[in-house]
Amino acid sequence: MSHSEPIKLKAPDHDTLQLPASLAKLAVPLLGGGVLVLLVGWAIGLAAGEGVRYAMLSYLSALMFCVTISLGALFFVIIQHLTRAGWSATVRRTSELLASAMPLLAIMFVPILIAVWIGGETMYAWQGAEFNALEVAPIKQLYLNPGFFTIRAVFCFASWILLARYFCGMSRRQDQTGEVQLTEKMQFWSGPAVFLFSLTCSIAAFDWIMSLAPMWFSTMFGVYIFAGSILAALAAGTALVYWFQAQGKLRDEVTVEHYHDLGKLLFGFVVFWAYISFSQYLLIWYANIPEETEWFFYRQANGWSWVSIILVLMHWLLPFLALLSRPLRRRPGWVFGWSVYLLLMHFIDLFWAIMPQASHAMGPTGGGLGIVSVILCGVGMSALYLGAVFKLAADVPLIPVRDPRLIESLAFENV
Repeated sequence: MSHSEPIKLKAPDHDTLQLPASLAKLAVPLLGGGVLVLLVGWAIGLAAGEGVRYAMLSYLSALMFCVTISLGALFFVIIQHLTRAGWSATVRRTSELLASAMPLLAIMFVPILIAVWIGGETMYAWQGAEFNALEVAPIKQLYLNPGFFTIRAVFCFASWILLARYFCGMSRRQDQTGEVQLTEKMQFWSGPAVFLFSLTCSIAAFDWIMSLAPMWFSTMFGVYIFAGSILAALAAGTALVYWFQAQGKLRDEVTVEHYHDLGKLLFGFVVFWAYISFSQYLLIWYANIPEETEWFFYRQANGWSWVSIILVLMHWLLPFLALLSRPLRRRPGWVFGWSVYLLLMHFIDLFWAIMPQASHAMGPTGGGLGIVSVILCGVGMSALYLGAVFKLAADVPLIPVRDPRLIESLAFENV
């Protein structure tokens, strides 16, 4: 077969491969309602004890929840091409849609940049008077300053948007042309894409979350955010596929075998997230250096220790036991339920990583109003993100209909 020869597959049932009409109609209400709820949540955050700083960190928690899902989905797409995976062809389009919503998230990052340029302690402590009085401040400010911060943010989002447009755009183009050569091009560029993704993911983790505590540092923090991103993206993709099937779509294209493999990946990344989290904690606890231990001290006082315990028991131990069983991983409803659960745990994980820097003394409830702000911002941003995904999904099939590995995916069986 020549590289440009179209792939000849049996014509798919067009109706079963389109976004359900009921979900397509939700796109605009989700976009509008998401903005409204997000604004209400941010306004409530202003009334919390720390005022604008608490509101902005509530907003950041919500934004990072959606950014990490989109990032994890982008990595999933890239790695499928890098490894030439065949089993995932029928579930890859969902991840492509999640990754393609990155331009919206870039726009939603603008308020963060505005807060950084306003300065003071509107958001980041490295702009506050207390930090500026430290002897080490001039050295750290070579990296932590509004101009360089903005340049790195633009570089990260531009890289992700470029990667998403390339891989997802090529896949959609293949829907029309069926050229095998497009798959080969994506395989070729997937290697360099992994390096660019790794660099930008680490920069974003260090800049947007770790620098909230400018005297704290961990070389493992980028991997920690990466692990949570992949887990969240797998959970979101699995939940969406199941939701589509509940609406009568993809019934024959996504089978128990695919859910089994998705369940295995969820299980694997639950373990990987726990491994990275514990390794980071153990090394910092063992070294016992004041600049490093302060970050964990904030998360072991004033009620935050309960959130830490919840993450140990409910982000690792409980899903570890639930996804360990092979027969249970072959039950789509079970995998879907735990996917939704893991998305909730991922949000709590980001809440735990970000919000103690707003005011650890207020505890996880934020004085009552604080937790309401965090929840509403999370719901609003998620609705906005989901609306964008549905808007994108309305124009494309829910699977890559002329992918050369589609036949392999349709016939896939676990050994």
